[in-house]
Amino acid sequence: MPTLDRQDDVFVLDLGDTENRFHPDWIASVNAALDEVEKAEGARALVTAATGKFFSNGLDLEWLGANPDRMTGYVAAVHELFARTLSLPLVTVAALQGHTFAAGAMFSLAHDFRVMRADRGFWCLPEAEIDIPFTPGMSALIQARLAPRTAHEAMTTARRYGGHDALAAGIVDHAVDEDAVRPSALEIARAHAAKAGRTLGTIKTRMYAPVLETLRDQDAPL
Repeated sequence: MPTLDRQDDVFVLDLGDTENRFHPDWIASVNAALDEVEKAEGARALVTAATGKFFSNGLDLEWLGANPDRMTGYVAAVHELFARTLSLPLVTVAALQGHTFAAGAMFSLAHDFRVMRADRGFWCLPEAEIDIPFTPGMSALIQARLAPRTAHEAMTTARRYGGHDALAAGIVDHAVDEDAVRPSALEIARAHAAKAGRTLGTIKTRMYAPVLETLRDQDAPL
């Protein structure tokens, strides 16, 4: 399960050491960590990382298959996590040490910056291959955070981007050696920790107002 640590002005949210799928309990744990980060005062930033082979493999399809009657509420919770992360009043950095797929990839896009391991692991939106369409909110998030050409390729071809390809496509901001992923993310976060506060939150909220509205639209189709 996710854990939260603090290194001076930087909170480090470790998503876990499994596939880190979006089980309802996992989502609740991430939200509890974000509650703590938001309640803190003064300079602060957030690095979201993971341990092991995966950053996140996305939605918990096994749980969803066993609970089809809870799909609407589940998707709303996922959307809200994306929206909350996108508009946090502090700088956020995703440290992608492993595979980052589907909703996990979208979660990474909700962060301000992304650092990815260069030599192993893929960033991928596999929905076209697994026959699951993007929701309007997911589409809005992806298209707001990626260049149009990259968004089109990623969404329609399910291409698996390695670190160097992801950097060239503008999906991530840095592609580094494995042992530099988290330190590089921490360095970026520390450099911007003093910007945390209401003004930054307002800037993000206004910048991404259409995306936030779509993610939080309870009447949008799945």
